[in-house]
Amino acid sequence: MLDELKKELENCTKCPLHLGRNKLVFSDGSENAKIMLIGEAPGADEDKLGLPFVGRAGKFLNELLEKAGIDRKKDLYIANTVKCRPPENRKPLPNEKIACEGNLFKQIEVVKPKVIILCGSTAVETFIKDKKLTITKIRGQVFEYKNGIKLVPIFHPSYLLRKHSTEPDAPRALTLKDLEMVKAMV
Repeated sequence: MLDELKKELENCTKCPLHLGRNKLVFSDGSENAKIMLIGEAPGADEDKLGLPFVGRAGKFLNELLEKAGIDRKKDLYIANTVKCRPPENRKPLPNEKIACEGNLFKQIEVVKPKVIILCGSTAVETFIKDKKLTITKIRGQVFEYKNGIKLVPIFHPSYLLRKHSTEPDAPRALTLKDLEMVKAMV
C-alpha cells in the first residue's frame, strides 16, 4: 500500500513544490513501527537523497534517538508534512500542506503507530489547530489523535542545533526527556 502511494506521488503536481523537486522524500524506517515521527519538509540533503532527516538536523536527531533508546530503522517510521522541498528551506505554505495532508494521513492509516512524534511547529500545526498552543507551551504533553494514537510534540532538531545549553531545563535536555517518554509509551 505504501509502495503504491509512493509511486503515485513521484509524479505529483498538486502544488508548486514539485517544480523544484529533485527527489520525492516519502519516508524512512519501518512500516511496522509503533512510533512515527513527522517532520516539516525536506531540506537540501533530503531532496538529494530522497530520505527524511539525513542532514545536520537528522544526524542530531539520530543522536537523541539513540540516547533515548529508539532505533531509527526498527522502532521508527519517519515522514514529513510535505514530500517536496520548499524553496530556500522555507516553511511549507498552507496550500502546500493541504495538498499533501491526505498522503500523510494515508501513511498514518497504514503504519498504525501507537505514538506520533510531532517534530517542530509545522507538524504540530497539522494536528493541533489551536494557534495559541506553541511548541514551547505544549512539549512534554501527550495529546489524543484518533484510534488511540497519541501525539507528542517535540522541538525540531534544527532549532536544537542553535540552542547549545545542556542545562536540565534547556530545549535539548527537554527533547531527550520527551523522547524517553515516547519510548516508555510503547
